[in-house]
Amino acid sequence: MKMQINGKETELPAAIASVQDVLDHYNLDSQAVVVERNEQIVPRENLSSVKAENGDRLEIVEFVGGG
Repeated sequence: MKMQINGKETELPAAIASVQDVLDHYNLDSQAVVVERNEQIVPRENLSSVKAENGDRLEIVEFVGGG
């Protein structure tokens, strides 16, 4: 499956079915990110139910603590 993630064309395994699967693939904590799919924010509670589809555009913003 091909997706655009943070502006880069990316090939992902066909087994990826949801936005949560994409986060898991990249070892990202769903509590520490905000995901936009095709210009729509995906609520954290819907990450597992929102399908990841060929051609999707995802923007993933990860929160990092620091000082």
